[in-house]
Amino acid sequence: MAFITKTFYSSEDLISHLKAHQPSFYFSSKTSTVIPYDKLDTLLPWSNGDYFLCDLSKLPPSMELNEKGNLILKGAVSWEDAKKFLRSKGRNLKTSPTEQLALITAGIATSCTGERCFGFGTMRSQVVRLKYLDFNGEEKELKREDDFKTTSANLKPYQEDFKTYQTFKNAPYPRFEKAIDLMIGTEGQMGLVTEVEIETAENYDLTYVFMLVPKWEDNFEPHMEIFNAVQSHRDAIMSCELLDANCMNYLKPDEKLGTNQDVIFLEIKSDQFEDIYGNVLCHLKNIGHDDVFEIAENKFHHVRASVPRAIFEENSKMGVVKIGTDCQVTGEKFPELLKFYREAAKVGVRYCLFGHFGAGANPKTL
Repeated sequence: MAFITKTFYSSEDLISHLKAHQPSFYFSSKTSTVIPYDKLDTLLPWSNGDYFLCDLSKLPPSMELNEKGNLILKGAVSWEDAKKFLRSKGRNLKTSPTEQLALITAGIATSCTGERCFGFGTMRSQVVRLKYLDFNGEEKELKREDDFKTTSANLKPYQEDFKTYQTFKNAPYPRFEKAIDLMIGTEGQMGLVTEVEIETAENYDLTYVFMLVPKWEDNFEPHMEIFNAVQSHRDAIMSCELLDANCMNYLKPDEKLGTNQDVIFLEIKSDQFEDIYGNVLCHLKNIGHDDVFEIAENKFHHVRASVPRAIFEENSKMGVVKIGTDCQVTGEKFPELLKFYREAAKVGVRYCLFGHFGAGANPKTL
């Protein structure tokens, strides 16, 4: 079997390839810290013939803002590209992933929820419509306004089971309530997303704050106090993120925040910062004023992205593959989750707690 990398520069070329029904693995910016691109030849399904590694990062990009304030994009548009375009129009994305250079069409397929889901909800609810190419290279369109249609009698109980998790950032399976759910969160198994219309928001000025707290293994009361304090302020706080002390150890000395401490980040609307600081942050009993700091936006994104990159790089050097897990529980169950992690930490597995703390926990292990 031979692996052949094929780069696509037009939709016509991509359609022709799909019609040929060749075994293929599709990727775009290769920013994922989950997929070990340098080991694909050992991980992809075996085939008697050629296996194509299909690069979609060169497809012609296109963006426009419609009269409803929704962003319509096609092709190789990254989150960074979209942010720059929207800010020039006084708008911004409601979703912001860890890796700004990733392409949005790929993020749709994996149900990208992003750092700002705490304030705006998940991308699942922000997609108005999308187009995709199916197995035969035929373009199909799915709309949020259309219900999920099937003749299966199993759909109703499936949807009823999903309601238990409908407030979660990462539900355990696709909701299958609207037609667009066929493509969002299904890892692209139905086809390749080529065009997306997503909601945007007014471009607020934002203030970024980080708080130093004890290592969660030693004392997670400060974490829980912050967790509970921010829940009723989602109109002013866009995101609430956690990087534990283990994450900090992957940063360069001049990038580290604190000394052997966990860090919790808040992304706050600047015009409401004084209110949040005076009525929320100043009343935290387990956090001292000297442990609250403002941080520049570019440094926040740099630190947030540097940790998974560094872990991925170290794993590559060691020749191992990271095991990443996303876990979320309701607020009242959160202490139980941390206690479970505390017990798991005793067995010698290297780990990092990293992610959307305000909306739940994302433990990352390696």
